Amino acid sequence: MFPNRNHHYMGILQLLLHFRWTWIGVIYLHVQSAEVFVHSVLPIFSQKGICFAFIERFPKIAASNSVVERMDKGMHLYNTAMTSTANVVVVHGEIQSMMILRMLLYFSNFENRPVKEKIWIMTAQMEFTSLAFQRDWDLDFIHGAISFAIHSEEMPGFQEFLQRRNPQLDKEDGFIKDFWKDAFKCCFCDSESDMKTKKICTGKETLESLPGSVFERSMTSHSYNVYNGIYAVAHAVHAMQSSKFRQKSMMDGGTWKLNQAPWQLHHFLRSISFNNSAGEEVSFDQNGELVAGFDIINWVTFPNQSFLRVKVGRIDPKSPPDNVFTICEDAILWPSRFNQVHPLSMCNGICHPGYSKMKKEGEPFCCYDCFPCPEGKISTHEDMDDCFPCPEDHYPNNDQDLCISKIISFLSYEETLGVSLAISALSLSFITVLVLGIFIKFQDTPIVKANNRDLTYVLLISLKLSFLCALLFIGRPGKFTCLLRQTAFGVIFSLAVSCMLAKSTTVVLAFMATKPGSGLRNWVGKRLSICIVLSCCLIQAAVCSVWLATSPPFPDFDMHSVTGEIVLQCNEGAVAMFYCVLGFLGFLALASFTVAFLARVLPDSFNEAKFITFSMLVFCSVWLSFVPTYLSTRGKHMVAVEIFSILSSSAGLLGCIFLPKLYIMILKPELNNREQLLRRKKGETPEDENIFGPGGGEEECPSPYIYQASALLVPLAEPIAQPPVPAPDQPVPMPIRDPHA
Repeated sequence: MFPNRNHHYMGILQLLLHFRWTWIGVIYLHVQSAEVFVHSVLPIFSQKGICFAFIERFPKIAASNSVVERMDKGMHLYNTAMTSTANVVVVHGEIQSMMILRMLLYFSNFENRPVKEKIWIMTAQMEFTSLAFQRDWDLDFIHGAISFAIHSEEMPGFQEFLQRRNPQLDKEDGFIKDFWKDAFKCCFCDSESDMKTKKICTGKETLESLPGSVFERSMTSHSYNVYNGIYAVAHAVHAMQSSKFRQKSMMDGGTWKLNQAPWQLHHFLRSISFNNSAGEEVSFDQNGELVAGFDIINWVTFPNQSFLRVKVGRIDPKSPPDNVFTICEDAILWPSRFNQVHPLSMCNGICHPGYSKMKKEGEPFCCYDCFPCPEGKISTHEDMDDCFPCPEDHYPNNDQDLCISKIISFLSYEETLGVSLAISALSLSFITVLVLGIFIKFQDTPIVKANNRDLTYVLLISLKLSFLCALLFIGRPGKFTCLLRQTAFGVIFSLAVSCMLAKSTTVVLAFMATKPGSGLRNWVGKRLSICIVLSCCLIQAAVCSVWLATSPPFPDFDMHSVTGEIVLQCNEGAVAMFYCVLGFLGFLALASFTVAFLARVLPDSFNEAKFITFSMLVFCSVWLSFVPTYLSTRGKHMVAVEIFSILSSSAGLLGCIFLPKLYIMILKPELNNREQLLRRKKGETPEDENIFGPGGGEEECPSPYIYQASALLVPLAEPIAQPPVPAPDQPVPMPIRDPHA
């Protein structure tokens, strides 16, 4: 009549897992079923994540054990249970287990041992029983306990049946007299001496007056099971009597005599099925086990020594797998020390979301430490074994317990940085156009003609294009803009820097060509400038063409560089080709700087070498600082760094080369004439010296080389007056060197 024990044990396991009680103690009795539970069932609990703080047995009650020995073992068990950090203790026992447990808790009071409230989980074999001397003992220890019981229902008419029980009326029932004497502490006395010393049972006592610890007036699961068992046997006997194999004979008194052996009744027991008076079906499965579930009971005690068994859940094997275990947490009353807060029974605290478990060395597997998730990973549940990364389009929040969608980011015209850079590029481009217009207006003046007018125009146009080129880097990257960004930047800047190189080279060659017998005179002019500019631009264009043909840039999503953002950017494709473009630009800048630096010692009246030197110094400084800055930034700020480098380097060229000339053309037009460019007079003002260079402090006779160089650099309308040529027999005067050379 006991259901399948596996359902019972799996119900206990599901209860522990439901409340996350992974750190428990176990106490069991010296019986075979308990030994099976410990050796066969508890390993399954371990596989499901349950750890055991202790596994102890009740003291064995045997004739060979002395009282002292039993008390020592009992106190050891009590100390183990009370000092353990486990708040949940599973008690596997039978009817007498409750009496032993009560005695252990009661006698501990005499030794001043603290009683720590625990959540007792009791198996269905246990029942509340007490000896006569235990009727007045405290019941608080069982308050909030949870037990399993064979499913039962309230039987109609049971209370009326109890009210009719009376030893005066049921004289044939010998058991009721014994119960009456123990329950009401009276006797059915026959002698006068007993009547004087003991209370006499009158039969008028009522069962309702007894406390619950002495007599429960509701039908317990054990009583319900006995009731069903009796009716099961009755139905089996009836079925056996009604079968075709029956043999009967009438005896005195009209009773039936069975000719079958008692064991033959089992065949009929196995196949019976009936509904009891509570309306529940009673039947057995193919293994001869009762088809029934278990109730989950919550014990509630009261100060008057009474208690209630409150059904808070059920184990129903006949239900669908998802509904086999059901429980109502809100209906449970916990022990008072937990203040109606969900109790915890764990080896350590809960690892909250954002943390993962780390096993403690030398401890059971459910004892662990909590460590924060590493960067880029999260944990969304409590007590997770490991953290996991977010999807690529999400990122962890600060608590690392949630993934947040990333936003798509790029340098747009709608944000302050993008608008500022775009306005700067357009403003500088407009300024460049304005400078070009001024130079065209003054194109016939000596200061414009002295510095290769055509190269100046090409340089200004390239600077204007470089400013406009920065606009390609702002806005949502597309296939076309990605192809054009770096290639346009590389070719345009190669054009600008090659113009600077051509200007510096022309100045140097002009002075070298004036030496007697030099064959470089034919190279001074447009031929050399065009050759330098075209060759440099063609080389850079070839590098860009190879780049576009092999592995061109393309729009790409960068998921990892910036936390919380998906950076929409132009993937450079072949990064090596991008650095080749920058490398060639660096080579041109270094060459231009070197030539201009060497030409700075030539008279400043005839060249702009010092201005080119300073401008290329600014240019190189900007791009040398660009490389580490570009590599150390992420996301749209990489684009901003490149735009800033383009604008600042181009603005440096524009300012350093053209501001001094604009100063003369607009503010000092009297200096923009032939004589001021060619003559170096004694007593030049400091202002003039700053513009045309040092050397005005003493009178000098211009050498023929300087005049010849001026003829090459300043092709004016009128012929330049040459110094007198010495006779063949006279020595050729040496040129006066610049004291700053």
